[in-house]
Amino acid sequence: MPELVFEVVQESDGGYCAECLTENIFTEGDTWEELRKNAIEATAAFFFDRPQPERICLHLVRDEILSVA
Repeated sequence: MPELVFEVVQESDGGYCAECLTENIFTEGDTWEELRKNAIEATAAFFFDRPQPERICLHLVRDEILSVA
């Protein structure tokens, strides 16, 4: 498996939550750096008895509502 993709959303408190799109892996972090570290740890734990992916992609999703009137 070459890559895992996580969909990341920023919470109202400023922290981040990440959900893998293809495996049952969830993680979070108070900062982007903490999220990166936690994503690596969660992936390693999930694949503890199998080959791990080569890369992890953190895809930040952001909703923004603009007023045009």
